[in-house]
Amino acid sequence: MLSRILAAVTLVAFVLLSIILQVTSPSSIPPIGILFVFVLFYVIALGVLTFFMYWFSRLLIMLRRRPAANSNPMSLRDSYYFASVVALAPVLLIAMRSIGRGGFGDFILVVAFELFACLYVAKRR
Repeated sequence: MLSRILAAVTLVAFVLLSIILQVTSPSSIPPIGILFVFVLFYVIALGVLTFFMYWFSRLLIMLRRRPAANSNPMSLRDSYYFASVVALAPVLLIAMRSIGRGGFGDFILVVAFELFACLYVAKRR
């Protein structure tokens, strides 16, 4: 059920983002519209990364020659948890670039945040 909902929401977000990018220009869109663009971009990245992590974990287990003791692939729910953290990184980087920031120090801070957030998710699951 989660996979169907996630796929549908990702597709709807992609269609809405495509419509917004075709209809408006960056100078004519209000600030709430820019926020909506960032949210839609996050939802698309979340959906794509969730399915990528899910299938990549299954592929890695399948390609192992000798199965390990704990060789269970990542569940879709666990993939969703990790993707919800990782999908924020491109949104943060694009948002920083849009306000004229985004140097090497800012990139390192985003990577550090992502590492701590992934560690937190790994400990909580």
